[in-house]
Amino acid sequence: MRIDPKLKLEFETLKKCYDHLEKGKNIRELDLTKEEKATIADLFLLTDKPVLYVANVDEASMHTGNKFSDALKEVVKKENSDVIIMNNSIEEQISSMETPDKELFMEEYKMKEPALDRLIHSAYKLLNLFTYFTAGVQEVRAWTIHQGWKAPLAAGVIHTDFEKGFIKAEVISYDDYIQYKSEAACREAGKLRIEGKEYIVKDGDVMHFRFNV
Repeated sequence: MRIDPKLKLEFETLKKCYDHLEKGKNIRELDLTKEEKATIADLFLLTDKPVLYVANVDEASMHTGNKFSDALKEVVKKENSDVIIMNNSIEEQISSMETPDKELFMEEYKMKEPALDRLIHSAYKLLNLFTYFTAGVQEVRAWTIHQGWKAPLAAGVIHTDFEKGFIKAEVISYDDYIQYKSEAACREAGKLRIEGKEYIVKDGDVMHFRFNV
């Protein structure tokens, strides 16, 4: 009797997951292969979902953590999940300040950036999200897309007409825009590129779309 290889793999994966769950452990710790994950994808197991942990510690422990955050790291180390350590009171104060005061405040607490920024970066990484920008005379906007999206699909986040009638995209990398300060300066320096439908948008790209509907 011939056994279907796909069904065999599915059975073995389910048995592995069942035994693991019976021990009170998360599926995230199992480190399943891509093929194994595909066999249980339709189950939407909660403990297979990626998780980001945030430890709210006292002010004295905001840079080093404490025994409680250390215990958390120890418990979840097999999950390969990030643990963000922060002091929520400090973060609340930073979020309410204007830029000059904020910089002085963070310098006093020896902070290179708000912990909230680290939390956002980690969350985007966990969810495979990127950000691209559109910069006009009146405003600069940030748009969230999934990693690996091509230019027409990314344009559709602004409006579906942008995707349907996509012609091309004018692209400036984030680093070039910061260095040269403006679109005009980037253009003069030869840092503005023309990309087509197959261009995969990079994190931080500054883009202007040409379309026709």
